[in-house]
Amino acid sequence: MFKILEANELATNIFQMIVEAPRVAQACLPGQFLIIRVDAEGERIPLTICDYDREKGTVEIVVQAIGAETYALKNLKAGDSLADVVGPLGKPSDLCEESIDDLKKKKIVFIAGGVGTAPVYPQAKWLKEHGVDCDVIIGAKTKDLVILEDRFKKVCNLHITTDDGSYGRSGMVTKALQDLWDEGNKYDHCVAIGPMIMMKFVCKLTQELGIHTIVSMNPIMVDGTGMCGACRLTVGGEVKFACVDGPEFDGHKVDFDQAMNRMKLYKTEEGRLLLREQEGKTHHGGCGNCH
Repeated sequence: MFKILEANELATNIFQMIVEAPRVAQACLPGQFLIIRVDAEGERIPLTICDYDREKGTVEIVVQAIGAETYALKNLKAGDSLADVVGPLGKPSDLCEESIDDLKKKKIVFIAGGVGTAPVYPQAKWLKEHGVDCDVIIGAKTKDLVILEDRFKKVCNLHITTDDGSYGRSGMVTKALQDLWDEGNKYDHCVAIGPMIMMKFVCKLTQELGIHTIVSMNPIMVDGTGMCGACRLTVGGEVKFACVDGPEFDGHKVDFDQAMNRMKLYKTEEGRLLLREQEGKTHHGGCGNCH
């Protein structure tokens, strides 16, 4: 059992938990994710890591309640426990593999949409701890849905934009990025994490601007081990699975239209059967031979 030390609501249906998981905290890096289960009968939920504290042995998650299992998670309080916390899973951010000297030469921007703000935070924090400056654009529909603002201000140059103009800049994250570019911020590297449609249009813009772009495909993960076939996608003409090959990929090589259409099919039993028939041995990522 994994004890919940803190549980707080950040915005409507968006909540944060700090969980006691010493072995996970010791091993995780920005960009990786966890699989949790609320109880022994619960479904597996893949969640990216929002933060971690190696000394205290804790990991932090941010969850949006959208289904039965996440609503059950939302109802837990400090002092309750989770049945399972498995991780870290997935590959760490590419930034963690570059030399600090090389990172300091780059102008880096993160673009976060909605709950995608949470997995951006540990990367920006990691850069700050290593003396690397970065910009972060947080996009939300309204001011009430902006999360982690105070924490971001401590680790980056923060720019907030809201669809309705109720806070910060007005408009989509792509408009904010274009405006910052026009204002003289010539970025070399972009990391975009958020809804699929947001990442698609960010990549379209960054390709025009010539900015190398990484995206996180965690929104399409279900099982988290490659066995269910949910997070199958095409990257640069090759079949990949977000949970075992990612979750981060070169955004300019991701076939977003295929991934989004596939997500719609995967939601129904008939759609899953059709995908399994069409994709054959490449339907699953864990072994490639499941039927």
